[in-house]
Amino acid sequence: MSQQKPLNLPFDPIDRAARTWRAHFGASSAMAAVTSIMRAHQILLSQLDSLLKPYDLTFARYEALVLLTFSKKGALPLRKIGERLMVHPTSVTNTVDRLERSGFVRRLPNPLDGRGVLAEITEAGRDVVRRATDDLMAAEFGLGMYGEDELRQMFDQLRTLRVAAGDFSGSAMRQDEEHGGLL
Repeated sequence: MSQQKPLNLPFDPIDRAARTWRAHFGASSAMAAVTSIMRAHQILLSQLDSLLKPYDLTFARYEALVLLTFSKKGALPLRKIGERLMVHPTSVTNTVDRLERSGFVRRLPNPLDGRGVLAEITEAGRDVVRRATDDLMAAEFGLGMYGEDELRQMFDQLRTLRVAAGDFSGSAMRQDEEHGGLL
């Protein structure tokens, strides 16, 4: 997998920053955790975007295509795409613009909303999702160094943060778990 050039530092800069933070400001666990999450985001996004570059995709565009693939009719209103991907409407417009230029989606008038627009995945879009997904799965989405239990724990811990941020309610989370994640 292509990725950023390793830094190969002789020390952990986040650990060093945490120790310095502690000396100047006090407890540093939250700062160290958030800084680690932000660095992990940089690393993963770089790796995933590198894997997807041969398909003329970024991870954001890949997510939009997968969402359309999972939809019943292969088409969704742009508003719904933004809601499901939890991104700003401008980001959805830019993403769909790029996917349309690549021939992976087409815009259609929304028959249920005279002013609305649907993005519909094309056959080329379905094909690129299949091929790109094979590569991402082979690379274990950049997380191959973790075992299945660790990945589940990581998901659960980050899910708590997402509930606290209001992405969805804790009761919806419990109801989803009761139904095997099928809601």
